[in-house]
Amino acid sequence: MENWKARITINPDQCGGHPCIRGMRIRVIDILDLLASGINQIQVLEEFPDLEIADVQAALKYARNKMDHPVIAA
Repeated sequence: MENWKARITINPDQCGGHPCIRGMRIRVIDILDLLASGINQIQVLEEFPDLEIADVQAALKYARNKMDHPVIAA
């Protein structure tokens, strides 16, 4: 996949500064919520026709990246 980070944009003047897809007003969390509700990636694309499959995958990779942080044990 191409650089997924380039698909995620954060603009403090758009959507309250939440991460969005390619400068559109489609938030990463909107995509994640749809996937969590049980619909598949193709159905997400049907809900948001301006999205590409790489956008959905970028949202997933963004979430994974946010969750992957080191924990230092004392």
